[in-house]
Amino acid sequence: MAKTFPRRASALLASVIVAAIVLFVLYMAVVLHWSYSEGERAGYLQKLSRKGWLCKTWEGEILLSSMPGAIPERFAFTVRDEAVVKQLQAAMGQRVQLSYSQHVGIPTSCFGETSYFVEKAVVGGSNPAAPNPGI
Repeated sequence: MAKTFPRRASALLASVIVAAIVLFVLYMAVVLHWSYSEGERAGYLQKLSRKGWLCKTWEGEILLSSMPGAIPERFAFTVRDEAVVKQLQAAMGQRVQLSYSQHVGIPTSCFGETSYFVEKAVVGGSNPAAPNPGI
């Protein structure tokens, strides 16, 4: 009887550890594939850099301006698609429109420093806050 208890205890401990790992993987799959919100933002591309000690991610920032003379708001985002990264690198300093999805509850910064993941970028376009010279 003395030899069976440690064997049962180690089997139970191994089962608990495996169950915790499976639950964590399922949680990460749900958090990364289902978005909390989706939307678009437009502004001038200020920064795009690859960051991280172990997990390198592309992090960027655009300046949103609502009206001329107003202090622009900064919008930080993460890019996972290399094609979008190349498109944004070519558009540095230009006006871009970003389509993003927000993923809330990601427990680590290995997937990105922000919860906003850019899925598509359109370079150029008109600035609705700029004064119209035709008026």
